[in-house]
Amino acid sequence: MADSTPSATPAHPAAAQPADRPVYVIGGGPGGLAAAHALRERGLRAVVLEKADRVGASWRRHYDRLHLHTTRRLSALPGLPMPRRFGRWVSRDDVVRYLEKYAEHHELEIVTGVEVSRVDRSPDGTGWLLHASGGRQLSGAAVVVATGHNHTPRVPDWPGRDGFTGEFLHASAYRNAKPYEGRDVLVVGVGNTGAEIAVDLVEGGAARVRLAVRTAPHIVRRSTAGWAAQYTGILVRRLPVPLVDRLARPVARLSVPDLSAHGLPRPDTGLYSRVTEGAIPVQDVGLIDAVRAGRVEIVAAVDSFDGGEVVLADGKRIEPDAVIAATGYVRALEGLVGHLGVLDGRGRPVVHGARSPKDAPGLYFQGFTNPISGMFREMALDAVKIAKAIAAHAEGRVSRLPS
Repeated sequence: MADSTPSATPAHPAAAQPADRPVYVIGGGPGGLAAAHALRERGLRAVVLEKADRVGASWRRHYDRLHLHTTRRLSALPGLPMPRRFGRWVSRDDVVRYLEKYAEHHELEIVTGVEVSRVDRSPDGTGWLLHASGGRQLSGAAVVVATGHNHTPRVPDWPGRDGFTGEFLHASAYRNAKPYEGRDVLVVGVGNTGAEIAVDLVEGGAARVRLAVRTAPHIVRRSTAGWAAQYTGILVRRLPVPLVDRLARPVARLSVPDLSAHGLPRPDTGLYSRVTEGAIPVQDVGLIDAVRAGRVEIVAAVDSFDGGEVVLADGKRIEPDAVIAATGYVRALEGLVGHLGVLDGRGRPVVHGARSPKDAPGLYFQGFTNPISGMFREMALDAVKIAKAIAAHAEGRVSRLPS
């Protein structure tokens, strides 16, 4: 896909002088671009640093059939609606086109090919010093970290995996079902990615598809009679967790059939309780029908590997041709900001949005939550809040745009 963002060029920024301290935004995905625009709207200079050669790098790597599970109208970033021609559920390629257009439309200042390895307080204590590729040191009045929720693939350290004689890949390397036509495939993990890849394999002609499940997920319909699940997510976003859990149970019974006989019992924990722990409900894009028809077989979690066999948690052994690990990602923020004491025990930022960590004023995190109200929607809202906070707390220290 050709890049239509003229500002995204592999320039080499010189180290800024104290009088020239922009806000540096680390990451050229939707969260970073939205934050940069919101800052520009307030007259503040924002420079996006993107390690890839184009914006939206992570979106370009997703599997072919991926669509947003949130509606087009509620997934737009500040200052530019998504075109109606994209349809209600926007495809991966159209998301990339939108991000390219967004950067061009708002004339964002983007520097590609620059990877930030560490963020430190500036020597004078009034800003931040970024250590970047090529030995660059960049001084900024504030920093927005927007490197992405899905940054580095996570693969469990299963015993024997290195000796597995079949094909093994993380879901981040999966593109489409064509290489698996006529083959026996095991998908590990029943989040949205694993569920959708399993359906894609079935529809793409795989001979057998099994889905390894450790914990039964909450499954919701993406849309019911035109009512998107996202609308409900927005309505309940601020309600008490136990109340939402209670409300969700009868809705699930009415809208989602009982799949216990097929190996997917209803979860014994509340839907919103699971969300607060980081487990987003699976949006059904064909999994329910595929499981009921026996086209996707539910099996126990993976315990280990033994040559060409996969040993499951219930002791059964299977011998798939390929294993696709839809086992999630890690944020990989430890090297970047871990030394600042701004991460919790799981490597997540202790605050996000318009709040800075207590001991790191001027450092903000964007896009590291996965709310049921929609990630794009929340990133759009947080971008405006972050810009407002920076304008209020760094007045006089942030470079302003020429009038």
